[in-house]
Order: sequence, then C-alpha cells, then structure tokens
Amino acid sequence: MVEYIVDLAIVAVIIIGTTATNGIISNAIGLKLFGGKTKNEIVDQSVSMQTGWKNVGGNKK
Repeated sequence: MVEYIVDLAIVAVIIIGTTATNGIISNAIGLKLFGGKTKNEIVDQSVSMQTGWKNVGGNKK
C-alpha cells in the first residue's frame, strides 16, 4: 500500500510539473510571436499608475 501511494505521488508530481511547465513555455512563446508592440502595455500602465505612491507597511531599518 505504501508503494502505491509513493507511485501515485510521483506520477502526480510529474503530471502537475509537466502541465505547469507547458503553461509557462506556451505563454512565453505566445508573447514572443503574437505580442507585437504592446506586449508590455499592462506592466507599463501599472507602473505609470503607481508613480508617486508612498510605501506603507514593514519596518524601517
């Protein structure tokens, strides 16, 4: 029974890892091929909105 659980865990890790890796790779390929000139539009908009904000939280050292 223990061997079954270990085998199941190994297969689950392999399947989940492969799926996650495929998602990351396909996203990167999609951005490179189909991103065009506006591939950083969302990041640029977020940065432009956050300029001038003061940092909150954390401890000052």
